[in-house]
Amino acid sequence: MPFKALLPILLASLALPTLAADYAIDPSHTYASFEVDHLGFSTQRGQFNRTSGSVQFDLEARSGNIDIRIDAASLDTGFALRDDVLRGESWFNVRDFPDILFRGQHFIFEQDQPVAVEGMLVMLGTIKPLRLDITRFKCGLNLVSRKRGCGADAQGSLRRSDFGLQNSIPFIGDQIRLRIQVEAYLP
Repeated sequence: MPFKALLPILLASLALPTLAADYAIDPSHTYASFEVDHLGFSTQRGQFNRTSGSVQFDLEARSGNIDIRIDAASLDTGFALRDDVLRGESWFNVRDFPDILFRGQHFIFEQDQPVAVEGMLVMLGTIKPLRLDITRFKCGLNLVSRKRGCGADAQGSLRRSDFGLQNSIPFIGDQIRLRIQVEAYLP
């Protein structure tokens, strides 16, 4: 069948609603990044380079959950000496707490789009509620991989002192802006 004949079928499949499905997080397109005030002079940024997890999502039922495992040792601020300090015992203590976990258990919708996910963040052995506002969301066929998937950009805010990270406050800010970009695909 020529490509021109397949094009309408392909376009129609892109418009189909996403049904209940279990998606695996694509670690090569999923990152957690953060921003923190540094002495009032600048905003320091970093990210965690290794993630894994899953998403269960049902657009019709407006429900689902998301589990993201962040490898704390993959912290990367672009400055190796600072990264070594932050991975150490008095900061992220990656030896004793190798994972940061986010479990989103409640999606919030406006019309047919999820606009937030509420859940729990586990860091340094402490569990606290966290809401991530979804700023971009899309489900469909990835034309490169030919897999069906969903992607989102989400952001939230937390106080690091709530998790025991009280070092250098107020010189290094207590308020952390967390951003997670995620892509997840059907296996």
